Amino acid sequence: MSQLFDDRRDAGRRLASLLDRYSGRNDVIVLGLPRGGVPVAAEVARALGAPLDALMVRKLGVPGHEELAMGAIASGGLRVMNEEILGQLRLPPSAIDGVERREREELERRERAYRGDRPFPDLRGRVVIVVDDGLATGATMRAALGAVRKQSPAWLVAAAPVGAPSVRGLLREVADEVVLAAAPEPFYAVGAWYRSFPSTTDDEVRDDLSESWRIRPDSGRANAPV
Repeated sequence: MSQLFDDRRDAGRRLASLLDRYSGRNDVIVLGLPRGGVPVAAEVARALGAPLDALMVRKLGVPGHEELAMGAIASGGLRVMNEEILGQLRLPPSAIDGVERREREELERRERAYRGDRPFPDLRGRVVIVVDDGLATGATMRAALGAVRKQSPAWLVAAAPVGAPSVRGLLREVADEVVLAAAPEPFYAVGAWYRSFPSTTDDEVRDDLSESWRIRPDSGRANAPV
């Protein structure tokens, strides 16, 4: 096994080369999944000349079995639920509401930490490229895509430098397009394909977002033109 990327910045630049058909368009927005997906997405957005934002996602775990996701919430008040799981468990609405309330508080805390009072952008009618630093199971990306889909984008792209081959089919059920720079088999872990894979800090996320917003001050507004 050999590493594919020097670090997340290198991975983002190489991923961007596979997305160059979206370069220079005024209807494209790139969303990074914090924290590790944001530096990758920042390089993609820079190469495409597109605005960058962050899409926070929080899993809604079943009470007492938190590893089992009954749904997820995301930035912008978006929510997607697993109706199959809910149908099997028959949880009372109060239990679901309690989990969502706790996770919403944490999501909003992270929103404030990263974007302050800046509103989440309007995604309607836009080409939305959702980026992470790697996809092992695809679960977080799938939740993110499901949430974005509820905002009626014109075209929805899931993109990552590296992912397990099995995630392509999983994500194609939700995305219009899935772009992976590499899909090695066997996959191992995401970090195995990077020479340097330190944890991304909150400050790094804030710096990347601030730089994009400084260059394109209107791109993150809820009423931004598309």
